[in-house]
Amino acid sequence: MRIFLTGATGYIGAAVLDALVRAGHDVTALVRNNEKARIVAKRSAHPVIGNLAEPDSYRGAADAQDGYVHAAYDSRSGQGPAIDQTALETIIAAAKRPRTSGATMPASRFIIYTSGVWILGQTPEPATEDAPINPIATASFRPAHEKIVLDAAGDGLRTIVVRPGVVYGRGDGIVGDMFKAASNGLVRVVGDGNNHWPLFYDRDLADLYARLAANEAARGIYHANDEGDERVNDIVGAIKPYLPVKPDVRYVPIDEARHKMGPYADALALDQKVRSPRARALGWTPTLHSVAGNAARLLEEWRTSRN
Repeated sequence: MRIFLTGATGYIGAAVLDALVRAGHDVTALVRNNEKARIVAKRSAHPVIGNLAEPDSYRGAADAQDGYVHAAYDSRSGQGPAIDQTALETIIAAAKRPRTSGATMPASRFIIYTSGVWILGQTPEPATEDAPINPIATASFRPAHEKIVLDAAGDGLRTIVVRPGVVYGRGDGIVGDMFKAASNGLVRVVGDGNNHWPLFYDRDLADLYARLAANEAARGIYHANDEGDERVNDIVGAIKPYLPVKPDVRYVPIDEARHKMGPYADALALDQKVRSPRARALGWTPTLHSVAGNAARLLEEWRTSRN
């Protein structure tokens, strides 16, 4: 299939790009500049230089596609939610326009939107895709955007929302930040560290996207996590034996963390147990089920990515 991908050089999007290319799809990737264009071209995608906030810069490239994966989010401009909505509206409009003919043209187009489990709020009891939502501040825009995507479904267009957990792997993300802090000798934990993070290996997440793209029956909301129910303290404790010097751990009260970090502190302090039955019903299963149980391997991945 011909697939239009945003965020192809980002943490989630880069893994998704590799998975889509491995599956034999023809991927057009929206990037911001020539340097990023060279990166995605080397990974067998067709780069289009543009800006999510400027639909005219990518509207033409989006029109000719069979599917759309929106994995980008502008966290730097301060206008992230507004830009996200603009991108969604542009992608949905493109998906509903008549498409050019193609030998690999599927029966219907699809849109996959990347949301997140923070839309659920606290979930001390395991939450499946039909659980009520209670978004924290940083995810307050997500319910409206999920609705935009899901409401766009119709004849010839299936729409999908993926809610990844805390993604780990390679050198980026929240867990990568923890590895970096531990290697520098001090890990700051928001709260008491007994809260659970719904974790997910980046390559397993990318495989789920590829399965959703290929499955004509896939539509609606899908949670994505390894269901390991690991506590932050479990992760910190598992890292220590693999470092030359064991790091100190400082537990930061939530009010102090909010003062220094803003609403992001509440995300780090969330206690969440999440289940992904709809993803598993597709025949998908994660290859990694634990950060703590794979600490040595993941630390080595992190070190390699730094070089």
